[in-house]
Amino acid sequence: MRTWQVERRKRTRHLIELGGLVVKAGIIELTNDDRATIYGALVWMADKLRSEHGEHALTLWAEKGTEAFAVERKVGTHTVAQKQRGRE
Repeated sequence: MRTWQVERRKRTRHLIELGGLVVKAGIIELTNDDRATIYGALVWMADKLRSEHGEHALTLWAEKGTEAFAVERKVGTHTVAQKQRGRE
């Protein structure tokens, strides 16, 4: 396989994994799959990270994500959205 094919497959896998995080967090259901809303939220996150409070936001979000991954490993393959629905 050529180098460009390997790199293309790595990039594709990376993008699929990132999309999986959007699904895993329940964003698709919560926004009714509204791409403008999802993109707007991501732009807002990027703006927040560029602000003077970016380091603080990054720390908080990383802690929350790490905790969500840990809970997921502990209880199985449930997504964060499924776990939250179970609490209601």
